[in-house]
Amino acid sequence: MTRRSLRARLALAAAGSVLLAVLVAGLGLLMLFERHVERRIGAELIAQVNQLLAATSVGADGALQVEPRPVDPRFGVPLSGHYWQIDDETGATLAIGVQRSRSLWDTRILLPPDRLEPGAVHAHILPGPDGQVLLVRERLVLLKDGGRAVRLMAAMDRRELTDARNAFAADMLPYLGVVALVLTLASLVQIQTGLAPLERVRCGVAAIRSGASTRLDEGVPDEVMPLVMEVNALLAAREEAVERARAWTADLAHGLKTPLSALSADAERLRVQGNPAVAADLEQLAEGMRRRVDRELVRARVRSGAATAQAGVEVVAAIERVVGTLKRIPGGDDIDWRIQSPGPLYAALMSDDLLELLGNLLENAAKWARSQVEIRVEGPDQVEIRISDDGPGVPPEHRHRLGERGVRLDEHKDGSGLGLAIVRDVVDAYGGALGFDAASNGGLVVWVRLPGLAGRSR
Repeated sequence: MTRRSLRARLALAAAGSVLLAVLVAGLGLLMLFERHVERRIGAELIAQVNQLLAATSVGADGALQVEPRPVDPRFGVPLSGHYWQIDDETGATLAIGVQRSRSLWDTRILLPPDRLEPGAVHAHILPGPDGQVLLVRERLVLLKDGGRAVRLMAAMDRRELTDARNAFAADMLPYLGVVALVLTLASLVQIQTGLAPLERVRCGVAAIRSGASTRLDEGVPDEVMPLVMEVNALLAAREEAVERARAWTADLAHGLKTPLSALSADAERLRVQGNPAVAADLEQLAEGMRRRVDRELVRARVRSGAATAQAGVEVVAAIERVVGTLKRIPGGDDIDWRIQSPGPLYAALMSDDLLELLGNLLENAAKWARSQVEIRVEGPDQVEIRISDDGPGVPPEHRHRLGERGVRLDEHKDGSGLGLAIVRDVVDAYGGALGFDAASNGGLVVWVRLPGLAGRSR
């Protein structure tokens, strides 16, 4: 895929969307987890405050007593991160050894001087001992004995919350990776499914270009239907234009054939009247014009697009047919025609086009050969026809000019220089190849590669 690929752009957009979605989901889950754990910690701290309240009383001497003390062993470990403390209503510390847990050691938590309603619970985030940040829950209560107001507090190091959050994030990462992979694969499937109609259109255009079809299939989604309809309308307009051009060409050829026939009749009358030289010139002129008209009709057919309609013709049978015709012309029966083929091979050409191609190639070979023309056919995926003669050949520096329109490398032989040009037109119309090599006996090898029909080669 290139930078201009629609598939690549959609894949990049999908990857970015998946990454963003997974990132937002991960952050959201972490926030929800942290809030949930913080609520659970808050509930635990409130339970500890209530437990502390149940154990707090005023002794006979007016001093506060905490009996029994909170049983959580973490309250007895210095700087453990779990603390409780009792202050009076103004925030002053009460009797040492009673008003705080052993875990605070020789420090105390400074509560803010906010106004509390009796029984109300306040939440704070306060600095604690050893640089800790504490989650605090406090409650103002009025003791029944003596009516004293005290502030009961329980606290926990916030590091436990962050450690739980980080552990949750570490456990969640592999699952987020799996989710990202599943979403990416789903996006690729979605892209493939979404672009499938465009691939069908591409295959349809390729089928039209190869001649296997004449229209695009209209069984496509609504979003692609306007494109398909426009292409089909364009094809219909092109067919109409080609048909008009072919009709015009046929009319022109028909209009020329009648004067050419009259010209041949005039040449015959001149010969009868005792002017054989003039008659021969007229006949040669008429024959040259007739051959040019016939070949222009072939060119009009193969260039119009009608020649690309995929058909199948057996190559060896067509060669034998052309060779049989050439044997009936003067000098054709004196040539040793050798045809080699592994068996029946079919070319994806129209019969008339293959016969025109073979007729020009074999006629040239017969014209230049001294005594032998060898024809070798190979296939089946690509049908290659190699025609070699034992004539004088063509120098390497001139071979590239073979097939150019009107080019004749030897003016001593009859011809118009159009034969190989017509062959090249037919070969190009079917997506084939044409080339020239030197034969082992000094002559010329002309090879043609044409699309084959492998399924019909046996």
